[in-house]
Amino acid sequence: MTTEKVDVLVIGAGPAGTVAASIIHQAGYSVKIVEKQKFPRFVIGESLLPRSMEALEEAGFIDAIKSKGFQEKFGAKFVKGGRVCDFTFKEQHTPGWNWTWQVTRADFDKTLADTVESMGVPVAYETTVTGIRFNGSDSVTTIEDIHGNKSEIEARFIVDGSGYGRVIPRLFNLEKNSNLQPRKALFAHTVDVNRFMENEPNRITAVVHKPGTWIWIIPFSTGVTSLGFVSDPAFFNSYPGTPEEQYRALLDAEPYTRERFKDVELVFEPRILESWSATTDKFYGDGFVLTGNVTEFLDPIFSSGVTLACVSAQTAAKLVIRKLKGGEVDWEKEYMEPTMQGVNTFRSYVMAWYEGTLDKIFFSENPRSEVKNQICSVLAGYVWDMSNPFVQNHDTALKRLARTIELTEMIKHDQ
Repeated sequence: MTTEKVDVLVIGAGPAGTVAASIIHQAGYSVKIVEKQKFPRFVIGESLLPRSMEALEEAGFIDAIKSKGFQEKFGAKFVKGGRVCDFTFKEQHTPGWNWTWQVTRADFDKTLADTVESMGVPVAYETTVTGIRFNGSDSVTTIEDIHGNKSEIEARFIVDGSGYGRVIPRLFNLEKNSNLQPRKALFAHTVDVNRFMENEPNRITAVVHKPGTWIWIIPFSTGVTSLGFVSDPAFFNSYPGTPEEQYRALLDAEPYTRERFKDVELVFEPRILESWSATTDKFYGDGFVLTGNVTEFLDPIFSSGVTLACVSAQTAAKLVIRKLKGGEVDWEKEYMEPTMQGVNTFRSYVMAWYEGTLDKIFFSENPRSEVKNQICSVLAGYVWDMSNPFVQNHDTALKRLARTIELTEMIKHDQ
């Protein structure tokens, strides 16, 4: 069995893996990426957030992404019945990027992987991690390629960016259930000939179909739009038939989508994704760090997946570099706590969305611009800005605001 030696082994060639690999490589260390799948490959998580741009910029990916002509994204729109709540990232509370992209992930992820490979980081596709042995922070990882050839990689550190594959959590029994309820998505890509409406296609639209059920609408620069329904799994039982029959019946059942997507051409048969929320006991260990969806994947509603992947990888990479240089790293304080700050902020907004708290806030009359800008910063991914009360007190601030709006509307109604 052949053995290869590197400073850092990165598992997974998605956004988390490539961002970490690029930053560590730029610091002068040898890095190798192993990826189970062949790229390009389909994955959801198609609407980015502005905060991810900082990590993509540090990784040296911005120019390569720009060259692909992806759809620029400047905000997020929420729709319920005849009411609309439109957020524009230029009006956010937190200084930073005020735009990003909406991307077909197969092309986006391949762009990142191709770019990091062009920098000198080898990527081994269709290669599976079958085992890892740790000796302190040093490790020996056994891998197997598509032809059944096995080899080993000796590394001084491992960054796990394997996404839904969750390699290290599964190998070392670190997985645990999320506290979010299981949900299901039925989605497809559509040929969206009616896409040129006001404020489209340069933002994601989330439509409240009914309590606990919503629709994502993500236009791409190609004229294709990603559209999916998300709800409790039992909701879909009311729509019998094949996935396509269910999908078209759902499009017809929602006034916002009925005309725009009537008899729409589908790029592929509607697909199902469910029970996606998962987490782990710990995001680091002696010789490894978990990044992106390997730490915790929440829900698609606020497009947090790629942002958490990029930012956690950005943070982890800098700590790995310090560790390799012989410095001390407090992984709990410097990685686990800030990562959980971001995760927990998004979690509060996910729960508030499904509980109806955000309905009261988003669709209230005459919202205060300061408050809307602060919430906009969260929707832009700036969930580490502790100067923002809707980050610092992410759970209680939303509930207090919703209650204040409710009381104000009751007083107006009584008058």
